[in-house]
Amino acid sequence: MRRDYECSLHVIALLSILVFLSSLSSHATSTMRVNDSSGRTVNVPAGASRIICIGSGCLRLICYLGAQDRIVGIESFEKTQQVGRSYRYANPELLNLPIIAAGGPGNINKEPDLEAVLKVKPEIIFACYMDGDRADTLQKKIGISVVTLSYGRFGSFGNELYTSLRLLGKILGKEKRAEEIIVFTEKSKADLFKRTSGIDETSKPSVYVGGVGYRGAQGIESTETDYLPFEWIKAKNIAKGLGKEGHHFINKEKILALNPDVIFLDALGLSIITSDYAKYPQIYQALNAFSKGRVYTLWPFNAYMTNIDTVIIDSYAAGSILYPEKFRDIDMHKKIDEVYSFYIGKSVSEPMKKDAGVLGVRWKP
Repeated sequence: MRRDYECSLHVIALLSILVFLSSLSSHATSTMRVNDSSGRTVNVPAGASRIICIGSGCLRLICYLGAQDRIVGIESFEKTQQVGRSYRYANPELLNLPIIAAGGPGNINKEPDLEAVLKVKPEIIFACYMDGDRADTLQKKIGISVVTLSYGRFGSFGNELYTSLRLLGKILGKEKRAEEIIVFTEKSKADLFKRTSGIDETSKPSVYVGGVGYRGAQGIESTETDYLPFEWIKAKNIAKGLGKEGHHFINKEKILALNPDVIFLDALGLSIITSDYAKYPQIYQALNAFSKGRVYTLWPFNAYMTNIDTVIIDSYAAGSILYPEKFRDIDMHKKIDEVYSFYIGKSVSEPMKKDAGVLGVRWKP
Protein backbone atom coordinates (compact mmCIF):
# COMPACT_ATOMS: atom_id res chain seq x y z
CA MET A 1 0.00 0.00 0.00
CA ARG A 2 2.82 2.39 0.99
CA ARG A 3 4.76 1.42 -2.16
CA ASP A 4 1.71 2.29 -4.34
CA TYR A 5 1.36 5.62 -2.56
CA GLU A 6 5.06 6.47 -3.07
CA CYS A 7 4.80 5.44 -6.71
CA SER A 8 1.83 7.73 -7.20
CA LEU A 9 3.78 10.61 -5.67
CA HIS A 10 6.71 9.96 -8.05
CA VAL A 11 4.36 9.88 -11.03
CA ILE A 12 2.70 13.15 -9.99
CA ALA A 13 6.09 14.79 -9.46
CA LEU A 14 7.34 13.59 -12.82
CA LEU A 15 4.22 14.83 -14.59
CA SER A 16 4.53 18.21 -12.88
CA ILE A 17 8.13 18.54 -14.07
CA LEU A 18 7.18 17.54 -17.62
CA VAL A 19 4.31 20.05 -17.68
CA PHE A 20 6.62 22.77 -16.37
CA LEU A 21 9.33 22.01 -18.91
CA SER A 22 6.74 21.87 -21.67
CA SER A 23 5.42 25.29 -20.73
CA LEU A 24 8.93 26.70 -20.79
CA SER A 25 9.61 25.13 -24.18
CA SER A 26 6.38 26.36 -25.72
CA HIS A 27 7.05 29.87 -24.42
CA ALA A 28 10.58 29.87 -25.79
CA THR A 29 9.51 28.63 -29.20
CA SER A 30 6.18 30.48 -29.52
CA THR A 31 5.98 31.58 -33.12
CA MET A 32 3.60 33.14 -35.61
CA ARG A 33 3.39 32.72 -39.37
CA VAL A 34 3.50 35.93 -41.40
CA ASN A 35 3.66 36.88 -45.08
CA ASP A 36 6.35 39.43 -45.90
CA SER A 37 6.73 41.95 -48.73
CA SER A 38 8.37 39.43 -51.05
CA GLY A 39 5.48 36.97 -50.70
CA ARG A 40 7.34 34.57 -48.41
CA THR A 41 5.68 32.85 -45.47
CA VAL A 42 7.97 33.13 -42.46
CA ASN A 43 7.81 31.71 -38.95
CA VAL A 44 8.87 34.42 -36.50
CA PRO A 45 9.19 34.42 -32.71
CA ALA A 46 6.26 36.22 -31.08
CA GLY A 47 7.12 39.25 -28.97
CA ALA A 48 10.75 39.41 -30.11
CA SER A 49 12.82 41.76 -27.96
CA ARG A 50 16.09 41.64 -29.95
CA ILE A 51 15.92 42.79 -33.57
CA ILE A 52 18.12 44.29 -36.27
CA CYS A 53 17.22 46.25 -39.41
CA ILE A 54 19.00 46.37 -42.75
CA GLY A 55 18.21 48.26 -45.95
CA SER A 56 16.81 51.65 -46.87
CA GLY A 57 14.33 53.02 -44.35
CA CYS A 58 14.08 49.90 -42.20
CA LEU A 59 15.33 51.42 -38.95
CA ARG A 60 13.00 54.41 -39.43
CA LEU A 61 9.91 52.20 -39.34
CA ILE A 62 10.98 50.64 -36.05
CA CYS A 63 11.46 54.13 -34.59
CA TYR A 64 8.04 55.25 -35.86
CA LEU A 65 6.52 52.28 -34.02
CA GLY A 66 8.36 53.20 -30.84
CA ALA A 67 10.27 49.91 -30.72
CA GLN A 68 13.78 51.36 -31.04
CA ASP A 69 14.68 49.96 -27.60
CA ARG A 70 14.66 46.46 -29.17
CA ILE A 71 17.34 47.28 -31.74
CA VAL A 72 20.64 45.55 -30.92
CA GLY A 73 22.78 46.57 -33.90
CA ILE A 74 22.74 49.08 -36.76
CA GLU A 75 24.26 49.64 -40.19
CA SER A 76 27.39 51.77 -40.38
CA PHE A 77 25.56 54.01 -42.88
CA GLU A 78 23.23 55.08 -40.07
CA LYS A 79 26.27 56.67 -38.40
CA THR A 80 27.10 58.90 -41.36
CA GLN A 81 26.20 62.58 -41.17
CA GLN A 82 23.60 62.66 -43.91
CA VAL A 83 21.05 65.44 -43.41
CA GLY A 84 17.36 64.72 -42.97
CA ARG A 85 16.95 61.45 -41.07
CA SER A 86 14.59 62.73 -38.38
CA TYR A 87 14.42 59.39 -36.56
CA ARG A 88 18.15 59.48 -36.00
CA TYR A 89 18.07 63.00 -34.56
CA ALA A 90 15.44 61.77 -32.10
CA ASN A 91 17.35 58.64 -31.06
CA PRO A 92 21.06 59.46 -30.81
CA GLU A 93 21.60 56.49 -28.49
CA LEU A 94 21.22 54.17 -31.50
CA LEU A 95 24.58 55.39 -32.77
CA ASN A 96 26.27 53.61 -29.85
CA LEU A 97 25.08 50.17 -30.98
CA PRO A 98 27.38 47.63 -32.68
CA ILE A 99 27.71 47.67 -36.48
CA ILE A 100 26.08 44.67 -38.16
CA ALA A 101 26.18 45.74 -41.84
CA ALA A 102 27.55 48.42 -44.14
CA GLY A 103 24.15 49.67 -45.32
CA GLY A 104 23.63 52.59 -47.66
CA PRO A 105 22.22 52.80 -51.20
CA GLY A 106 25.09 50.74 -52.61
CA ASN A 107 24.32 47.77 -50.37
CA ILE A 108 20.61 47.27 -51.04
CA ASN A 109 19.68 43.57 -51.24
CA LYS A 110 23.01 42.47 -49.78
CA GLU A 111 23.67 40.32 -46.74
CA PRO A 112 24.81 41.85 -43.46
CA ASP A 113 28.06 40.89 -41.72
CA LEU A 114 27.07 37.39 -40.53
CA GLU A 115 29.66 37.20 -37.78
CA ALA A 116 28.65 40.63 -36.43
CA VAL A 117 24.97 39.67 -36.56
CA LEU A 118 25.53 36.47 -34.58
CA LYS A 119 27.43 38.41 -31.91
CA VAL A 120 24.41 40.63 -31.11
CA LYS A 121 22.04 37.61 -31.02
CA PRO A 122 18.93 39.01 -32.75
CA GLU A 123 15.70 37.04 -32.81
CA ILE A 124 14.53 38.60 -36.09
CA ILE A 125 16.21 40.37 -39.02
CA PHE A 126 14.01 42.92 -40.80
CA ALA A 127 15.22 43.80 -44.31
CA CYS A 128 13.88 46.53 -46.59
CA TYR A 129 14.16 45.88 -50.34
CA MET A 130 15.64 42.40 -50.05
CA ASP A 131 14.29 39.94 -52.59
CA GLY A 132 12.75 36.65 -51.53
CA ASP A 133 15.55 34.37 -52.72
CA ARG A 134 18.20 36.41 -50.96
CA ALA A 135 16.12 36.47 -47.77
CA ASP A 136 15.67 32.68 -47.90
CA THR A 137 19.39 32.15 -48.41
CA LEU A 138 20.27 34.45 -45.52
CA GLN A 139 17.74 32.81 -43.22
CA LYS A 140 19.04 29.29 -43.95
CA LYS A 141 22.63 30.40 -43.62
CA ILE A 142 22.27 32.16 -40.28
CA GLY A 143 19.33 30.35 -38.67
CA ILE A 144 17.44 33.54 -37.81
CA SER A 145 14.04 34.59 -39.19
CA VAL A 146 14.34 37.16 -42.00
CA VAL A 147 11.31 39.32 -42.81
CA THR A 148 11.34 41.59 -45.88
CA LEU A 149 9.65 45.02 -45.91
CA SER A 150 9.03 47.71 -48.52
CA TYR A 151 7.94 51.35 -48.90
CA GLY A 152 7.09 50.81 -52.56
CA ARG A 153 8.83 52.83 -55.25
CA PHE A 154 12.05 54.57 -54.20
CA GLY A 155 11.63 58.23 -53.26
CA SER A 156 7.98 57.74 -52.40
CA PHE A 157 5.73 55.40 -50.47
CA GLY A 158 2.40 53.69 -51.00
CA ASN A 159 0.23 50.81 -49.88
CA GLU A 160 3.32 48.61 -49.64
CA LEU A 161 4.49 50.80 -46.76
CA TYR A 162 1.19 50.48 -44.91
CA THR A 163 1.29 46.71 -45.38
CA SER A 164 4.82 46.64 -43.97
CA LEU A 165 3.83 48.81 -41.00
CA ARG A 166 0.94 46.49 -40.19
CA LEU A 167 3.23 43.49 -40.50
CA LEU A 168 5.76 45.04 -38.12
CA GLY A 169 2.94 45.96 -35.74
CA LYS A 170 1.73 42.38 -35.69
CA ILE A 171 5.17 40.89 -35.07
CA LEU A 172 6.22 43.43 -32.44
CA GLY A 173 2.87 43.77 -30.66
CA LYS A 174 2.48 47.34 -31.96
CA GLU A 175 -0.71 46.95 -34.03
CA LYS A 176 -2.43 49.98 -32.49
CA ARG A 177 0.56 52.23 -33.12
CA ALA A 178 0.85 51.03 -36.73
CA GLU A 179 -2.77 51.99 -37.37
CA GLU A 180 -2.27 55.37 -35.70
CA ILE A 181 0.60 56.12 -38.08
CA ILE A 182 -1.45 55.18 -41.13
CA VAL A 183 -4.45 57.23 -39.97
CA PHE A 184 -2.33 60.31 -39.17
CA THR A 185 -0.59 60.13 -42.55
CA GLU A 186 -3.84 59.78 -44.48
CA LYS A 187 -5.57 62.54 -42.49
CA SER A 188 -2.68 64.90 -43.21
CA LYS A 189 -2.85 64.10 -46.91
CA ALA A 190 -6.64 64.57 -46.93
CA ASP A 191 -6.32 67.97 -45.22
CA LEU A 192 -3.78 69.13 -47.79
CA PHE A 193 -5.97 67.92 -50.66
CA LYS A 194 -8.99 69.70 -49.20
CA ARG A 195 -7.14 72.99 -48.77
CA THR A 196 -5.97 73.04 -52.39
CA SER A 197 -9.04 71.61 -54.12
CA GLY A 198 -11.01 74.00 -56.29
CA ILE A 199 -8.08 76.28 -57.13
CA ASP A 200 -8.30 77.33 -60.77
CA GLU A 201 -5.49 75.59 -62.65
CA THR A 202 -4.85 78.66 -64.80
CA SER A 203 -4.16 80.72 -61.68
CA LYS A 204 -1.61 78.34 -60.24
CA PRO A 205 2.09 79.23 -60.54
CA SER A 206 4.24 76.63 -62.29
CA VAL A 207 6.76 75.01 -59.95
CA TYR A 208 9.92 72.95 -60.03
CA VAL A 209 11.99 71.25 -57.32
CA GLY A 210 15.74 70.78 -57.74
CA GLY A 211 18.43 69.15 -55.65
CA VAL A 212 16.26 66.13 -54.85
CA GLY A 213 18.28 63.42 -53.10
CA TYR A 214 18.87 60.36 -55.26
CA ARG A 215 21.47 57.93 -53.96
CA GLY A 216 23.03 60.93 -52.25
CA ALA A 217 23.05 64.71 -52.71
CA GLN A 218 22.38 66.10 -56.20
CA GLY A 219 22.30 69.44 -58.03
CA ILE A 220 19.45 71.49 -59.44
CA GLU A 221 19.03 69.03 -62.31
CA SER A 222 17.73 66.33 -59.94
CA THR A 223 13.92 66.36 -59.68
CA GLU A 224 10.78 64.22 -59.30
CA THR A 225 7.77 64.10 -61.60
CA ASP A 226 5.55 63.07 -58.69
CA TYR A 227 7.32 64.91 -55.88
CA LEU A 228 5.10 64.17 -52.89
CA PRO A 229 4.79 67.68 -51.40
CA PHE A 230 3.65 68.91 -54.84
CA GLU A 231 1.28 65.98 -55.29
CA TRP A 232 -0.36 66.54 -51.93
CA ILE A 233 -1.05 70.23 -52.62
CA LYS A 234 -1.88 69.71 -56.31
CA ALA A 235 0.91 72.02 -57.47
CA LYS A 236 1.60 72.56 -61.17
CA ASN A 237 4.87 70.62 -61.43
CA ILE A 238 6.64 71.34 -64.73
CA ALA A 239 8.51 68.03 -64.52
CA LYS A 240 5.33 66.09 -65.21
CA GLY A 241 4.95 64.76 -68.72
CA LEU A 242 8.68 64.41 -69.37
CA GLY A 243 8.48 60.81 -70.49
CA LYS A 244 8.61 58.75 -67.32
CA GLU A 245 7.38 58.81 -63.75
CA GLY A 246 9.65 59.16 -60.77
CA HIS A 247 13.12 60.62 -60.61
CA HIS A 248 14.66 62.62 -63.47
CA PHE A 249 17.87 64.43 -64.20
CA ILE A 250 16.90 67.45 -66.34
CA ASN A 251 19.61 69.54 -67.95
CA LYS A 252 19.69 73.29 -67.33
CA GLU A 253 18.68 74.08 -70.91
CA LYS A 254 15.44 72.18 -70.39
CA ILE A 255 14.77 73.94 -67.09
CA LEU A 256 15.37 77.26 -68.85
CA ALA A 257 12.92 76.30 -71.59
CA LEU A 258 10.24 75.35 -69.05
CA ASN A 259 11.09 78.44 -66.94
CA PRO A 260 8.96 77.79 -63.81
CA ASP A 261 7.42 80.63 -61.81
CA VAL A 262 8.60 79.21 -58.48
CA ILE A 263 11.54 76.92 -57.70
CA PHE A 264 12.03 74.92 -54.53
CA LEU A 265 15.43 73.56 -53.57
CA ASP A 266 15.88 70.40 -51.54
CA ALA A 267 18.32 71.35 -48.78
CA LEU A 268 20.28 68.12 -49.26
CA GLY A 269 21.61 69.51 -52.54
CA LEU A 270 22.14 73.14 -51.45
CA SER A 271 25.92 72.98 -51.24
CA ILE A 272 26.11 71.56 -54.78
CA ILE A 273 23.65 74.15 -56.10
CA THR A 274 25.44 77.02 -54.36
CA SER A 275 28.76 75.95 -55.86
CA ASP A 276 27.19 75.55 -59.30
CA TYR A 277 25.52 78.96 -59.06
CA ALA A 278 28.91 80.56 -58.38
CA LYS A 279 30.22 79.05 -61.64
CA TYR A 280 27.20 79.81 -63.84
CA PRO A 281 25.25 82.71 -62.28
CA GLN A 282 24.02 83.93 -65.67
CA ILE A 283 22.22 80.64 -66.31
CA TYR A 284 20.44 80.72 -62.97
CA GLN A 285 19.53 84.40 -63.28
CA ALA A 286 17.99 83.69 -66.67
CA LEU A 287 15.31 81.77 -64.80
CA ASN A 288 12.36 83.91 -63.73
CA ALA A 289 12.23 82.30 -60.29
CA PHE A 290 15.84 83.28 -59.56
CA SER A 291 15.66 86.77 -61.06
CA LYS A 292 12.42 87.55 -59.18
CA GLY A 293 13.49 86.02 -55.87
CA ARG A 294 10.96 83.19 -55.91
CA VAL A 295 13.32 80.38 -54.89
CA TYR A 296 12.67 78.63 -51.57
CA THR A 297 14.27 75.83 -49.56
CA LEU A 298 12.56 72.68 -48.32
CA TRP A 299 13.89 70.09 -45.94
CA PRO A 300 15.13 66.82 -47.47
CA PHE A 301 12.82 63.86 -47.02
CA ASN A 302 14.60 61.45 -49.39
CA ALA A 303 17.25 60.56 -46.84
CA TYR A 304 17.82 56.79 -46.83
CA MET A 305 14.30 56.32 -48.18
CA THR A 306 11.27 58.47 -47.43
CA ASN A 307 10.90 60.34 -44.14
CA ILE A 308 7.10 60.53 -44.01
CA ASP A 309 7.09 63.16 -41.27
CA THR A 310 9.18 65.55 -43.35
CA VAL A 311 7.02 64.93 -46.44
CA ILE A 312 4.03 66.27 -44.49
CA ILE A 313 5.99 69.24 -43.14
CA ASP A 314 7.35 70.15 -46.60
CA SER A 315 3.83 69.89 -48.05
CA TYR A 316 2.46 72.44 -45.58
CA ALA A 317 5.47 74.72 -46.13
CA ALA A 318 5.14 74.60 -49.94
CA GLY A 319 1.37 75.09 -49.70
CA SER A 320 1.82 78.14 -47.47
CA ILE A 321 4.18 79.68 -50.04
CA LEU A 322 2.15 78.89 -53.17
CA TYR A 323 -1.36 79.39 -51.79
CA PRO A 324 -1.00 81.54 -48.65
CA GLU A 325 -4.74 82.27 -48.43
CA LYS A 326 -5.47 78.54 -48.14
CA PHE A 327 -2.94 78.03 -45.33
CA ARG A 328 -3.29 81.25 -43.35
CA ASP A 329 -4.44 79.33 -40.25
CA ILE A 330 -1.29 77.19 -40.21
CA ASP A 331 1.49 78.10 -37.80
CA MET A 332 4.45 76.27 -39.33
CA HIS A 333 6.42 76.17 -36.07
CA LYS A 334 3.53 74.39 -34.35
CA LYS A 335 2.95 72.13 -37.35
CA ILE A 336 6.60 71.05 -37.39
CA ASP A 337 6.53 70.24 -33.67
CA GLU A 338 3.20 68.42 -33.97
CA VAL A 339 4.28 66.19 -36.85
CA TYR A 340 7.72 65.24 -35.55
CA SER A 341 6.39 64.66 -32.03
CA PHE A 342 3.78 62.27 -33.40
CA TYR A 343 6.11 60.19 -35.57
CA ILE A 344 9.30 60.09 -33.52
CA GLY A 345 8.26 61.19 -30.03
CA LYS A 346 9.88 64.63 -30.01
CA SER A 347 10.35 67.67 -32.19
CA VAL A 348 13.66 67.76 -34.04
CA SER A 349 13.17 71.17 -35.63
CA GLU A 350 16.39 72.56 -34.17
CA PRO A 351 18.80 69.90 -35.50
CA MET A 352 16.94 69.95 -38.83
CA LYS A 353 17.31 73.72 -38.95
CA LYS A 354 20.99 73.46 -38.02
CA ASP A 355 21.75 70.93 -40.76
CA ALA A 356 19.27 71.94 -43.48
CA GLY A 357 18.61 75.62 -42.82
CA VAL A 358 15.34 77.38 -42.09
CA LEU A 359 12.37 75.75 -43.80
CA GLY A 360 10.60 77.70 -46.55
CA VAL A 361 12.90 80.74 -46.63
CA ARG A 362 13.89 82.54 -49.81
CA TRP A 363 17.18 81.17 -51.05
CA LYS A 364 20.01 83.67 -51.52
CA PRO A 365 23.28 82.77 -53.28
